[in-house]
Amino acid sequence: MCMGLAACSRLPAPVHEPVEAVEPNASTVSELARALAPLQQANAGQSGVALLPGGREALAARLGLIDAAQRSIDVQYYIWNDDVAGLLMFDALKRAADRGVTVRLLLDDNNTKGMDALLWEVDQHENIQVRLFNPFVHRHFRFWSYLTDFKRLNRRMHNKSLTVDNAASILGGRNIGDAYFELGQETLFVDLDVLAVGPVAKEVTDDFDKYWSSESSYPVWQVMSAPAEKVSITERANEVRRLEVGRAYHDSVSEQSLIDAIQSGSLVFHWARVHLVSDDPKKALGLAQPGKLVIDALPQLLGTPHERLMVVSPYLVPTSNGTQFFTQLADRGVEVRILTNSLAATDVAVVHSGYAKWRKALLKAGVTIFEMKPAYSVGQVGRPAFSGSSSASSLHAKTFAVDSSHLFVGSFNFDPRSARLNTEMGLVIESPEMVSQVWDNVQNALAQSSYQVTLDPAGNLIWLDHSNDPPIAYKSEPETNVFSRSAVWLMSKLPLDWLL
Repeated sequence: MCMGLAACSRLPAPVHEPVEAVEPNASTVSELARALAPLQQANAGQSGVALLPGGREALAARLGLIDAAQRSIDVQYYIWNDDVAGLLMFDALKRAADRGVTVRLLLDDNNTKGMDALLWEVDQHENIQVRLFNPFVHRHFRFWSYLTDFKRLNRRMHNKSLTVDNAASILGGRNIGDAYFELGQETLFVDLDVLAVGPVAKEVTDDFDKYWSSESSYPVWQVMSAPAEKVSITERANEVRRLEVGRAYHDSVSEQSLIDAIQSGSLVFHWARVHLVSDDPKKALGLAQPGKLVIDALPQLLGTPHERLMVVSPYLVPTSNGTQFFTQLADRGVEVRILTNSLAATDVAVVHSGYAKWRKALLKAGVTIFEMKPAYSVGQVGRPAFSGSSSASSLHAKTFAVDSSHLFVGSFNFDPRSARLNTEMGLVIESPEMVSQVWDNVQNALAQSSYQVTLDPAGNLIWLDHSNDPPIAYKSEPETNVFSRSAVWLMSKLPLDWLL
């Protein structure tokens, strides 16, 4: 029986239909590219980057970018939910395809359960192709696939990008779903994206091409069957537009087009040298060559910290090597600051166990650690780089700042999974202005949004809440119970770090 299941779980080779490339010329250069041309001419050789800190503005930017498309849209995400944000995005892509825009949608298959009919319908448009990365053979009983093909399915495409007309890209930590765009009443993710224009946008397109044509990329028709009932993207999108939050998003996007914002100067870009870092898609097969990974490129591009290092990572698993790295920096007098999720805020407790066991060693070495609270209000901290909500909150942004010169924003977590298992991507930005902006915004938000973790004179962990005067000190992880703390302690004793 097991042999039969294994045989049924094997994937055939992907069938990639050839797509004729559309090269820009004088008559086909898009309006978006023309709007950006004066800025690019004034900043030759550099790329422009604008931070997208708030969730609602991040979704509005995506919808606005899609609405501006005239030639091509390339979309690559780890998660795309069937909710308000997901449906608005699907509908925007469909409307772009109706205008004649070529749309390529590449989704990791790990989180598409229950969406086969929706994805099939999107793929039926003559100008849209949908592919799944590292797909499951068993569409309904995915557990069987994990049992028989765990080594392959454990590697996922964690990349997140949206590129229009080879001219503008949005990259960062956000997936497509309500929780990433400050929608709904459930846990909302505190995240960060950037809108990038100029030469780096073409680099993102070229990188997308590698994933699109990779051995792990499958057309939806090759891995799923036609659904029994047809799904109407337009009807479902109209339904969510009638909701209050749907109307609010429609109005915000309609207020000013992205092209108008660029031409009027209301959308401000920081111009700098910007480098794309992205894993070789063969990493998903365990076949990437040495030196072809994000973990290899980041130290070269970010450089060695001499004064300060800020690491913002929701899923932090430093391991002994990472702990040694941070310790050596602190020993040299480098100010090392880490912001990650508290146990109460994290959405993956087992990952927290991979961090908690190294916490004391990091603190003893002189590393400053802050842990995100499970809830805080935007009104308390103004408009920082990480905007929260009065709903439950969980950190999801991934950004590193080195000295006053280099900034990384992308999908890469400081953990073994990002380093060795999942594919990742992001931008390294050489901009003192942007480093200062992100550093200051994080620093200004820390008192309200996080606990500072310290050691008392006896070496015991203490959590300080600086939102109170004087600060409140907790002797155990705040807003948790003995059962959750015990579970984390038990998981920390297991040899799971390589999976986290």
